[in-house]
This record gives sequence, structure tokens and C-alpha cells, in this order.
Amino acid sequence: MNKTSKLDLSVFSKEFMLMLSFAGADPDPELQESLLQNAGPVDWEKFIQLVRHHRVYPTVYLQTKRMDRQWLPAEVVDALQHDYTGNVFKMLHLTAEMNKVCALFHEEHVRSLMLKGPVLSEILYGDLSLRTCKDLDILVPLQDVEKAEQLLLQSGFVLDSDEVRVLSDWKWRVHHISYTHPDSKIQIELHWRLNPDKGKEPSFDELWERRRASSQAGPFAYTLGNEDLFFFLALHGARHGWFRLRWLADIDHMVRQELDWSNVLRIMMRHDSIQVGGQALLLAAELFHTPITMEMKPLTAGLHSSRLAQGAIVFMKDMITLSPVPKDLDIYYRKYLFSLRSMPQKWYLIVSLMYPNNRDLETLPLPKQLHLLYFPLRPFLWCWRRMRQQTSP
Repeated sequence: MNKTSKLDLSVFSKEFMLMLSFAGADPDPELQESLLQNAGPVDWEKFIQLVRHHRVYPTVYLQTKRMDRQWLPAEVVDALQHDYTGNVFKMLHLTAEMNKVCALFHEEHVRSLMLKGPVLSEILYGDLSLRTCKDLDILVPLQDVEKAEQLLLQSGFVLDSDEVRVLSDWKWRVHHISYTHPDSKIQIELHWRLNPDKGKEPSFDELWERRRASSQAGPFAYTLGNEDLFFFLALHGARHGWFRLRWLADIDHMVRQELDWSNVLRIMMRHDSIQVGGQALLLAAELFHTPITMEMKPLTAGLHSSRLAQGAIVFMKDMITLSPVPKDLDIYYRKYLFSLRSMPQKWYLIVSLMYPNNRDLETLPLPKQLHLLYFPLRPFLWCWRRMRQQTSP
């Protein structure tokens, strides 16, 4: 990688760097030895907290099993083993539920694609136990959202949000709705778009044509094709500021597999996402020593990608989450999200902000026949809400 794309990693602690040395597809034993022997005592409690926050304990645990135990306290290994074992059972549980839902959708003629989850563990890591997963993300065609929702509700799942869907904006203002089963506690996110920002992305039909079948999960569990998967993972990680290294570890493992980079470039260019793909690759190269080949250079060459990569470091270093966004990072995060967009996407966002939403309805309830008035009233309603927020205790 050229010098202009080097990132400043000085903000990361010794414990963070030690975690990095274990978490990638290509562990760094020299860095491990240097950190353990020559850089002073390790705060092992902080190390465990970092590993858990970044959701990389399966790979970290397996790597620690291969090294000389004289450098690792027994309680650290025990804690990692406990987390690893718990994740094995959780992934098996999620896999069973995934297969059941995919079979149900297939029987009812609802096409579905799994995003992340157990299928991603199988594809990228070759083992369900080597990646953590909180819920199941399922993508369906826009026209089948209501049907898929009814199938989930009939299966015992309960809607997580009670937001009223009165205006017709909800299908393009958000990209998924979540449901939880009261008995199993499994959460499912039902998606009809890959991303929430209303930017350009492949249609469901395109994604379905390029889908990939699971070899270990059930016969109806499909996921995105390799190049579409890179597009999705890069945009998902970027949108969340890569605040969990698990997402960047996914990129590291994906890049080390066979990808058609000319096709990746075509997809990223077509959907105004070159800068986001470059950000993912630069971060992976710096943190996990992911190899960057000549075929990938068109993605990483721009200064925009380098700036985005450096900008994401803020979200990684302090074990933060972005739901909700910490108050001291709110403005920075808003600017960061805006900087991820291409110029056409920025203009589209500005225009879309003029479209009414349910908050306008809550601020000033109007009868249905007068809903068109929300368009000219929206700037005033937005200002009114801001004034109320500022004056509230």
C-alpha cells in the first residue's frame, strides 16, 4: 500500500492491538510476542472487554489455544472458552430457526435471502462456531413484505416496535422491521432493502439471480453472491462506523477468498459506492494485514476512501455503540454518515428530507384527506420539534 493511505493507529491501546493480532485470518505472532514481552503489563480485564465488545472471541479463543500459555493467564483463557462455547449453542439455535423460517417462506412462495447470520459464518469462516450473531436478517422482495410479516406473526413472532404506519413513507424511509419470538427470544429483522439510506443498490431480482446456496444449512437457505456480499458488508460496516471489529474481520476473510474484482468494481461504481469499498479495504489492510492486489487498487486509490478510513477510527477505539449514538459523537457521526455518500446521494438525501413522515403526523394530526398539507408544512413542523427538544428539561 502506498504511504498516502497509511492510517494513524496511535490512538489504539496495547490491549486493542493484542486483540487485533489474534482476530484476523492471518494472526501476527511477532506482534503478539512483542506486546506480551516488551510493552509492559497487559490489562487483561480490558482485553476481555474489548474482545467481547468487538464480538471476536471465537477466533481469538482458537488462536490463544495455539500459543504458549505462559503468556496468557488461565482466567483469560477460561473466559474466552466460556464465550466460545456459549456462541456454539447460540449459532446452532439460530441455524435451526433460520432453516424453519426459510422453509416456511419457500412453501408460501416468498423468495428470501439471508444476510449475515449462520450462512455468513459458513461461507467466510467454514464453521458456524467461528462468528457471532445476534439475530437473523432476511431480505425479501418489497412486494412480499406484508405477506412475510404475516407469516412471522402467525409463527409466534411479535413486532418489536409499535410505530403507527399511517403515511406511505415507511417502506422507503426504513429498510427493515424487527420481530422477536417471546419463547425462543430469537430476533428476526425483515429487510426489503440492503441499506436504509435510499441510495442506489441492486434490485432484489438481480440479487436473486446471483444468489448462493448454503451447503451446510437447510435446502432453502440462500444468501448473496460473493460480489454482492462484499458490497453489502462494506456498506453495512461503513454505516455503523465499523465500531465492531467483527464486521472488518468479515471483510478480511472475504478478500482472502476468490472474488471477481472487476465485477465488484462494476457493482460499486454502478451504485456510487467506490469510496465505501475503498474504506473497507484500507481498514482491513491496516488492521488485519489483508492483502491488497492490483485488481483492488481502483477501489483504494482515492483520497476519499483514505479519509473515510481514518474517520472511522474514532468509532473503534473506545468500545462505543451507535444505538443510541453517544451525545459527544452525535454531530461527528452525522457528518461522517454524510461524508460516506457520493454527490448524487447527498442531493437525493437533501430532497428526501422534505418528504413527510410519521413524526409530522404525531406533531400535527390531520385527517387523511388533508395529508398533502404535510409537504408544505414539513419545514415548520421540523422547526417546531427542534424548539421543543431544546426547551425540554
